[in-house]
Amino acid sequence: MNPGNSVVHIVDDDRALRESLCFLIESADLPARAFESAAQFLDACDAASTGCLLLDIRMPEMNGLELLAALPERAIHLPVIMITGHGDVPMAVRAMKDGAFDFFEKPFNDEALLACVRRAIDFDQKQRRRHDQREAVRARLSRLTSRERQVLEGVIRGRLNKQIAEELDLSEKTIESHRANLMRKMQAENVVDLVKLIVDGNHLAELTASA
Repeated sequence: MNPGNSVVHIVDDDRALRESLCFLIESADLPARAFESAAQFLDACDAASTGCLLLDIRMPEMNGLELLAALPERAIHLPVIMITGHGDVPMAVRAMKDGAFDFFEKPFNDEALLACVRRAIDFDQKQRRRHDQREAVRARLSRLTSRERQVLEGVIRGRLNKQIAEELDLSEKTIESHRANLMRKMQAENVVDLVKLIVDGNHLAELTASA
């Protein structure tokens, strides 16, 4: 795994624990960035932030659960690893239900935590690659004419050129021309490739809505 620009963001009001976590993360050749409060983290990070978040549950003002709930509102989609004390385990379980990636109870095993951090960074990278791929396909779709979108919708439904021509009241030759154009714009080598671009990226609903 190449972490690239990924950063392990640490939010904990306990200075000693923050410094300890930073030392642990950096000893594994991973960049770390520490914050003493949820507000400080929100002021510094945004949707472009990558990596993962180590987040303490019990903090003054905004606690870990409240910060976890606030992340989607800021379009911050970092995998969140909750750090809990013994009495916080039920809260950590709730956090998992609310979308946390994992949780660790203090005192935790350093190697186990590092392994989880690496998994979280890998998950974040895969999610961002999928997002970038979906956006690339969406951009290609935006370049299609309305007629090309209609032909594409027919192709996705498994219609033959002749059937699409009848449905759109066009000649089969015209459909072939539209089909060739949309294949080129979508950068698809064949129909199977085209269907995968649309289905894997969950673009079917937007395609049929606008066709």
